[in-house]
Amino acid sequence: MRTLAIDCATEACSVALFEDGALIAGDFAVLGRGHAEQLVPMIARLPGKGKAQRILVSRGPGSFTGVRIGVATARALAYAWGAECLGYPSLALVAAQARKGGAHPVTVCMHGGHGEWFVQDFAADGMPQDEARSLAPEAAVSACTNRIIAGNRSKQLACMFDPGAREVLELLPDAREACMLPGSLLSADASPLYGRLPDAKPQA
Repeated sequence: MRTLAIDCATEACSVALFEDGALIAGDFAVLGRGHAEQLVPMIARLPGKGKAQRILVSRGPGSFTGVRIGVATARALAYAWGAECLGYPSLALVAAQARKGGAHPVTVCMHGGHGEWFVQDFAADGMPQDEARSLAPEAAVSACTNRIIAGNRSKQLACMFDPGAREVLELLPDAREACMLPGSLLSADASPLYGRLPDAKPQA
């Protein structure tokens, strides 16, 4: 079975194609903006234009726009190819990447917008120890229960502890590592997980 993985929930945009769990090809780029323009061409450059029987896509939390682009693209391709579409939490992928050097508990800390950070603790087996939360930095300190911190705000969070008290792994989600996700975190529900209220408010 071939699996296409898509992650554009952060400033990074990445795709990967797996055959029975083995990576065939992938691409990773830190774009900041422009995910909508870059994602489909990145998929098209994969072998067989990325066509697969199963599609994995990040549900977030992360960038509102990036999450929506990834989910919409995954759903469209799944419909066109008759493929299964499964969603996964972006913070869980960062935690899985952090475990690459060995199984250990990790706190994931990612940019959340409006001065807040997305924070979630994961056990050594990659399973969540709590819910993902969007927190002010001061509250993130209390939420961080593990010595290792991973993510694009890991360094900032670690600096709020005593020097040397926390180990930092500055990581962004990378679809090329999606095979490391615990299978129980893959969900048939691929709807977005925004993690906080939307920036735009409806008119009265």
